[in-house]
Amino acid sequence: MTSVFHGDTPRTLASCALVAALASVLAGTILFRPHVIHAQSRPAAPAPTAAPLTLGAVYGAVDRGTPRLRAAAASARAADARVDGARRPPDPELQLGLMNYMVPDFVADPLLGMRQLQLMQMVPLPGKLAAAGAAARARADASGAWMDDARWATRARAADAFLGRWEALERAQIAQATRRLLADASEVAASSYRVGDGSQSDVLRARVEVARMDAEVIREQAMADGALSRLAGVLDVPEDSIAAPPLLPAFPSTVPTRESLEAMALADRPVLAAGRAEVEAATADARLARRERWPDLRLGVQYGERSTGMGTDRMGSLMVGASIPIWAGSRQLRMRDEAEAMHEFAVADLVERESETRARVAEVRAELMASQGLAALYRTTVLPQAEAAAVSALSAYRAGDGGFLEVVEHRMTENRYRRELVALDAAQARAWAEIEMLTGRSFLTTDAASPRDPGR
Repeated sequence: MTSVFHGDTPRTLASCALVAALASVLAGTILFRPHVIHAQSRPAAPAPTAAPLTLGAVYGAVDRGTPRLRAAAASARAADARVDGARRPPDPELQLGLMNYMVPDFVADPLLGMRQLQLMQMVPLPGKLAAAGAAARARADASGAWMDDARWATRARAADAFLGRWEALERAQIAQATRRLLADASEVAASSYRVGDGSQSDVLRARVEVARMDAEVIREQAMADGALSRLAGVLDVPEDSIAAPPLLPAFPSTVPTRESLEAMALADRPVLAAGRAEVEAATADARLARRERWPDLRLGVQYGERSTGMGTDRMGSLMVGASIPIWAGSRQLRMRDEAEAMHEFAVADLVERESETRARVAEVRAELMASQGLAALYRTTVLPQAEAAAVSALSAYRAGDGGFLEVVEHRMTENRYRRELVALDAAQARAWAEIEMLTGRSFLTTDAASPRDPGR
C-alpha cells in the first residue's frame, strides 16, 4: 500500500489504474463465452422482442411455393396432361363433298352429279400407341421428379442464405464486443500515456484495432443484409417478413456412414429418379422408332347419293390405304438411329449423375466430419487454451513481465478463434442441408435451436 503513495505518485497511480482497468475490461470477456455471447452482444438491427426465424419456417415458405417451384409444378402438370393424348390414335377425318356439279350454275350433272360423305381413320401399327404412351408417361414421371429436385435445391439455396445471415450476425456480435473491449483498453492506454506511464505505440495499436473492429462490424452487417436480400429473393417474400434474428438448427447426434448415405442418395435423390424416368422414355422412343418404317393403315367408309328421274340412288364404299415409306433410308431409319442415340445419351447421363452423386456425398460428408471435428477441437482445446493464454498475458503484464500489446494480441487471437468457430458451425449446417438435397431426406431439426447455440 505504501508504494502507491511513494515516489512518482501520478505515474504509480496511472499504472495501478491501468492494471485495474484492464483487469475489469478483460474480465468482461465473459461476454464472449458461448453460454451468454448471444444474449449480451446482439446487434441492434432486429428488435429484441422479435420472434426468432427458424430454418423450419424458411422451409415452410419454400414448400408453400417459390417462383421456381411454381414453374416446376406447372411443367409437371403439362407433362402429365400429355400422357392420355399420346395413347390415342389420330382423330378421324370427316369429309362432305359435292361431286360433278356444273359451273357456273353449280347444279348437279344429271348423270354424274352426287353428294358424298366420307369418314377416314388412321390405324397405327400395333405397339406404336403403347410405346408413345409409355414414353409420355415416363417423361411425366421425370417432370415430377424434377419438381421434387427443384424443391430440395430451393431448400438448399434458402438454407445457404439463412445460414449466411446467421454467420454474419454472429461474427458481427463478436466484432462488436471486441470493439467495446478494445475501445476501453484504448482509453486506458491513452490515459497512461498522458501521465507518462505508457508508450505511444500502445495507444496507436489499440486505436488501429478499434478501427479494424469498426470495419469488421460494417462488413459483417453488410454481409448479413446481403444474405437477407438473397433469402427474400429465393422465397419471393418481403425482407421485413424474415428480418428476425435467425436460429442455428439442431444437428443430428450422429453422422450416417458413407455407405448408408450413398444408398439413400441412389435410392431417393430426385435427380436420379428423373434420370431413370428419362431412360425409360428413351427406351420407349426407340421401340416406337423401330416401328416407324412399317406403314400405318388408313380405313374409311363412304356414302354417296344422287338424284335421278327414277328417284335417289344411294351408294356405299369401303377404303383401305397405307403410307409408302419410300424415303425410309433418310427418314424412318434415321429416326431409329436418333432414338437409339438418345437412349445411349440418357443411359450415360444417368450413370454420370449417379457417379457425381456418390462423389458429392463422400465429399460433403468429409467436409461435415472435418467441420464437426474442428468445432469440437475449438470448443474443448483451442478456445480454452487461447483464453488461458490471454489470462496469462494479463497476469504477466500485471507483474511487469509483459507488454500491453501482448495482452491485446492474445485477446484478438481468442476472438479470431471464436469467429472461426462460428464459421465451422455454419459449415456443418450447410453440409447437412446439402446432404438433405443429395439424399432427398430431412436430417436437421429445423424448428429448434442447436445446443451449440444456447441462451436463445
